[in-house]
Amino acid sequence: MQDEDWMALALAEARKGIGRTAPNPPVGSVLVKDGMLLGSGWHRRAGMPHAEMEAIANALENHGANAIQGATIYVTLEPCSTVGRTPACTDGLMAAGISRVVYGCADPNPSHAGAADGLLQAAGIEVTGGVLRNECEEILRPFAKVRSTGLPWVIWKCAMSLDGKITRPAGESQWLSGEQSLADVQRLRSEVDAILTTGETVRRDRPALTIRLPEFLGGRSQPWRVVVTDQAETMPMDAPLFADEWKARTLLRGSADMAGMLRKLVIEQEVLAVMIESGGKFSAAMFEAGLVDEVVIYYAPMLCGGTMPALAGSGFPAAVGIMGMSYEKLGDDLRMRGVVERGNEKQIPKSV
Repeated sequence: MQDEDWMALALAEARKGIGRTAPNPPVGSVLVKDGMLLGSGWHRRAGMPHAEMEAIANALENHGANAIQGATIYVTLEPCSTVGRTPACTDGLMAAGISRVVYGCADPNPSHAGAADGLLQAAGIEVTGGVLRNECEEILRPFAKVRSTGLPWVIWKCAMSLDGKITRPAGESQWLSGEQSLADVQRLRSEVDAILTTGETVRRDRPALTIRLPEFLGGRSQPWRVVVTDQAETMPMDAPLFADEWKARTLLRGSADMAGMLRKLVIEQEVLAVMIESGGKFSAAMFEAGLVDEVVIYYAPMLCGGTMPALAGSGFPAAVGIMGMSYEKLGDDLRMRGVVERGNEKQIPKSV
């Protein structure tokens, strides 16, 4: 197997951590020697060992310390070189007797990027960076955005009819999309740390906004439910967001400064990624403010008419381009996913 093949295995490990590691990034690692996989691991949550140390611990348990001497470790993100909630991984790699370190992408923090190279090379460890860099950077987009802007990665999720409406005619089911799409939304919720909605949506639909399928919850906390409203006194306190067992994870926020509200979520709740699940007015306002990074749209094979568009408002000053769209058929529905284009960005997104 080539470096790219081993890094692909490390990426598979990293994906296990998406939505679980905030404020840290999801990272995966595998340990290899003489063409044999010795150990694998992923960063499970902040404060727990980083992926490299998880892979080394797995290899120690299965093969012993002697087997690790002279091994190569593959990790999706440049090993950390500073002490935080955990020791520096560069020190751990040196102590373990690793002879080669291969990583996917550099640390998004400019003051740390490339620091591991010099430390490891000074200890006689061979270093190779940039293997499957684009793929590794894709799963780190929320972490990188928080580091560079202080804002979380924002996903707009919407289920709509073919004529762009988000509600069915009166008297019909509230659901537009089918069972497979509804299950996929559960998976999508597990990728984010918070879900944004509005007071209007809470009053009208009384959503729970929780991860309800055990395979997607898997020990992580429920996402924060953030209700954006300037009329907190009108909230129905018997609605699920205020009455269920996770009511402590429901927050009320005003709409005057949406960017400030998002920054506060990063600082106080340590979020990396959030998702919008609301009506067309709030969704359009988020786009108009330039705060949306990614779109996930579930198209249902029906026409609904009516006056509830997916995006309301007076119209955008310019069309919003979406790059790298992926398409997947889910039952009778079509899911589309891509990243919002800004300026001359050359992001090539994929579903994660």
